[in-house]
Order: sequence, then C-alpha cells, then structure tokens
Amino acid sequence: MTGSPVWPSASRLRRSLLRKYFLALFAAAVVPLLGSGGVEAWFGYWDQRERLDELLDVEARAAASRIQSFIDGIRDQLGWMVQLPLEVGADERQRLDALRLMRQVPAIVSLTLVDGAGKERLRISRVGLNQMGSLADRSADPAVAGARTVRVWHGPVTYFRDSEPFMRIAVAGNRAVVGTVIAEINLKLIWDVISAIHVGRTGHAFVLDAEGRLIAHPDISLVLRGGDAAAARPLRMLRDAIRAAGGSAIGRDTSGASVIAAIAVVPGVDWTVIVHQPLLEAFVPIEKALRRTGALLLLGSAFAGILAFWLARRMTGPIRLLEYGTEQIGAGHFDHRIAVSSTDELGRLAQRFNAMAGELALSQERQERIGRLRRFLAPQVAELVDRTGDESVLEGRRVEVAVIFCDLRGFTPFSAKAAPEEVMHVLAAYYEALGRVITEHGATLTQFTGDGLMVLVNAPVASPEPGPTAMRLAIAMQDAVQFLIAKWRHQGHAIGFGVGATMGPATVGQIGYENRLDYTAIGPVVNLAARLCAAAEDAQILIDPVLAGRVQGLFETAPLGTRLLKGFDAGVEIYSIFRRAPDITG
Repeated sequence: MTGSPVWPSASRLRRSLLRKYFLALFAAAVVPLLGSGGVEAWFGYWDQRERLDELLDVEARAAASRIQSFIDGIRDQLGWMVQLPLEVGADERQRLDALRLMRQVPAIVSLTLVDGAGKERLRISRVGLNQMGSLADRSADPAVAGARTVRVWHGPVTYFRDSEPFMRIAVAGNRAVVGTVIAEINLKLIWDVISAIHVGRTGHAFVLDAEGRLIAHPDISLVLRGGDAAAARPLRMLRDAIRAAGGSAIGRDTSGASVIAAIAVVPGVDWTVIVHQPLLEAFVPIEKALRRTGALLLLGSAFAGILAFWLARRMTGPIRLLEYGTEQIGAGHFDHRIAVSSTDELGRLAQRFNAMAGELALSQERQERIGRLRRFLAPQVAELVDRTGDESVLEGRRVEVAVIFCDLRGFTPFSAKAAPEEVMHVLAAYYEALGRVITEHGATLTQFTGDGLMVLVNAPVASPEPGPTAMRLAIAMQDAVQFLIAKWRHQGHAIGFGVGATMGPATVGQIGYENRLDYTAIGPVVNLAARLCAAAEDAQILIDPVLAGRVQGLFETAPLGTRLLKGFDAGVEIYSIFRRAPDITG
C-alpha cells in the first residue's frame, strides 16, 4: 500500500458537487418558480382586490338602501297621521290612530301631534305618560320648525343614558293647518338589518352617524356603548381611511384585526354604512396560489436534490451517512445504525461506529433504569435490581409491611408568614436529613406530600426484621428532624415533627402510566399510619398494637388508650415509643 486515501481531495470534490447542486437547484427550479410565483401573487392580489372592491361596494350600497327603506317606511307611516287637519273633538280618534301606528312600527318609542298653530294636541309614549290636549307651545321645537321648512326633518342621533341610540323624525302636512307629527325612533332595531349582512364567513357591516358614533353593529354590546368616543374610535379611523382612499381601504376593526372595507352613505340622515371583511379570509385565494407555488418549489427542490445526490453518491455517500449518524448520536438517538456495504476504511469505520452506538444505547438504557428505580428505592437497592436485571420485586403482591408517615407540625402557619426563600430552605434541610436516614436503613420512600412523606419497610426488598427496622428508622427520623427543629426554634420558627407507624398486610407494587411509575402500598395499614401521624404531637412516635407487639422487649412503649380516628368505625388502641432526646450541642 503506497498510502491512505487523500481525504482533503474528497472534501474538495464534495464541496464542488455541493456547489453544482445549489447552482442546479436555483437555475432549474427555485429562480423560475420564485419568479412565476411572485408574478402570480402580484396579479392575483390585485385581481382579488378588485373583486373585493366590487363585492364590498355592492353590499354597502345594499345595506344603505335597506336602512333608507327602514327610515322611509317610518316616514311614510307618519305621513298618514298628517293627511287631514286636526279637528276639534277628534282627540279619541287621533289617539287610536296613534296607538295603531305604534303597534305597526315597533321602532317608534313616542309619538307627538302638533297642530298648525304649534300647540301640542296629543302625546303617546311607550315608556312615559300619555297626554291629550295639553296645548303646550311646541312651535320653537327644532323638529316642528325643521318639518315646516323641509316637510321631513331628521334629527341628530342621541343616546339614552349613553346607551341606546335614538333619533327624532318629524313630518309636516302638505298644508300648514294640518300640523306636524314627531316620532322618537329607537335605532337599536336597525340591528336586524345590519346583522343580516354577511360578507364571506366572518365579514359584516356597521353604521356610523355624521359625528362618527356607532349606531348599529352585529355586536349589540358595542352599540350600547356607541356614545363612548373611545369605543367607536377604531371605526371612525376606518371610515376616514376609506374616505381618504376614495374607495375601499385596509384598516383595523374594534378587535384590532386587519380588514378591507368599503362605505356607502344613507341619504337624508348623513349616516355611513361600512362593510368589511377580515384580510385573512379575503385573500384566501392568494394564499392558495402561494401554497401551489410552494408545492412547486418543493417538487423542484426535490428533483434538484435527487440529481445532486446521484452525482455525489459514489464519492460522498458514506461520508454523509457518517456525518448524519454522528448528528443522530449527538441528539440521543442511540438506536441509529449506518448501512455501508464497502469493505474499505469507511466500511470499517462504519462498523466501529455501529458498535459504539450499541454500547451507548446499553449504557443509556442502564442509566435510565437506575434513575427510574432511584426515584423510589434506596440507591443500593436500585443498583442491585439493575445488576441482576430482576424487576419482579416491583410487581404487585400482598406482603406484610411496616408503614411510616411523618410531617411537620405548624408548617402551614409558618409557610404563610415566612418568605418563600426561607420556606424552601427549611424544606431542603428537612428532606435532606430524612433522606439520609431512610437510605441508611434501606427503606423505600414512596411519595412526598407537601411537608410529609411515606416510607415502606419490607417492600419491595425483604427485610429480616421489618418491625425493629421500622422503629429504628422512626427514631432516627425524629432525632434528625428534632436537631433541625431546635435550630429553627432558635430562629423564631414554631415548627414540630410527628411520626405515625403501623405494620400489617398491604398490596404493594408499581402504579402509574408508561412515562411515570411510582411504587406504593395500598390497604388499611397505610390509612392507619397516616391517621396516627396526624394525631402525633411534636417529637412523638405513635404506633399500632401490631407493631408494638413486634418490638416488645426491644423498645420501650407506652399504651395511650383507645382513640377514635377518622375513617375507622371502632376505636384504635395506640402506643407511643419512648426515645432519648438527641444531642443538639454539636
């Protein structure tokens, strides 16, 4: 052999092929497709914009026509009230005519008849008192004066209690002696007209008066705030933008969404009807065209990629596979393998790479298994299960166990008053001390419950003397925590620590789901241990009769009598364990 392969030359060849790949991609696919896509998007945008302008303009004019018809219908109905002069003694007939008109036109809130001399002859109201023959002088009323001048007078929009929009309409008779009829109209009923207008799926219309206040909108809550200038400001800005553009314009609605809108004017009342549609919906055809262009770009890129791959496959294929495999291993995909059929240096390198990946996969699996077991087993137990590969001890079974529950006394008031950093500092020291003694006694920590925890002895790994072991552990836990409590009380924290322990048969095993499994125990013995823990005072260890019998002669116990515990119908006999106070002088 004269020498090894010249890798720099292969690298230069790979760079040359990549350069050709990109040139072919841009020349054959990307540049033409981008150009055609840009042209299609440009012309498609303006074509769609023109269609939208026509559609919105038609809808706006139609809406203005409907509102005009609404107002003209009320005007024509009022005209019948002033066809004949108001005769003396015909008040009852006039009242009946007025009531009949108000039943026919629900939008009329009140109706007033004024004779040719300007005297009020009749007033009918849905919300106020009816009056007949008051003869109050109404000649100075703008409605009377306006109707005498132009025959049909439309008053400005007002808002009752800054909420519902109202407008007065006055119609004069064709002769001065006939008089004038004045109607107060509730414009909220225009909502029926506006809510029936739809442009696409989400486009709609609204109406502004000459001052830019909201009169009608599909969202009635906005109408009831129409007198609020801030509420109608986005709508006025949209109207002004359309007027400045001289046609349709793009702006924002009350929710801040971009819309395209057009306007039409309601003659006589100088109102503006604005019809708009969200841009996201209006330009869906353009979006579809861009998606088609994107699909063509992807197809062209795929074709160029296949061509480049075919050119570089023989020389750079194995290198690419090794590079990709390295990335996969770096990402944690240890099951990735490289398929290289050659028998040269690259082939041998691929074999070593696959062997390395297999070893990494085994190492990761072992670390994950140990980490999963260490969540609820002592470290030495987790190592034993991993070394033997036998996880049958974690399967569900019925076994006699010693259960220990413990938690802090007065922790809730302490945590409510103390700073979060101080609370976390106390918990960290507390769990570190308990974790150390639990590990030393080979017990199983199953769960944390705030400031308390649950420990099992004799499961999942058997203990030769579970009762005495549980007692030694409970005493060690009290000693460790009482040492901390002495320091905490010196700092002004009123915290105590109680322990409850029981012994008896329970169902033990793993529970949970695929990504989260916990080892726990279920049965009355567990519930009783929890109740004893709740009943224990500071520095006290309470046990049940079964556990007291198992440790008789080994530990000094004292009967505390029978107590009623929550969840137990009959009283439970309770014992206490004597322990020496820990040395806290060190």
